[in-house]
Amino acid sequence: MRTLIVGASTNPERYAFKAANSLLTYGHEIAMVGQKEGEVQGVAIQTNYPDFQGIDTVTMYMGARNQPALYEYILKQNPRRIIFNPGAENPEFEALAHQQGIETEEACTLVLLATGQY
Repeated sequence: MRTLIVGASTNPERYAFKAANSLLTYGHEIAMVGQKEGEVQGVAIQTNYPDFQGIDTVTMYMGARNQPALYEYILKQNPRRIIFNPGAENPEFEALAHQQGIETEEACTLVLLATGQY
């Protein structure tokens, strides 16, 4: 199961960074896109928004006002679900995802992992 982290960061204080580390710790494969290059545990943060293969879950760490430019990109990855973490909730994008048959969840990736619900 591969997870795409949108809004990835190398800042240890950011929840996107914590999620990347937790996903890897729990044995999940990750891909990351963000505004600044860097890496987390050897996985590069892509800034050119490449197409990835086999994305099961997209976990959003980008505020709703910055998401519209990425709607098409994210939907093109054809994920099974999109998790909108606290602060990333976006009813408009959720509706677009549902139209494409993509599940959405307003939840915290870290909590889902810690409680075995991921």
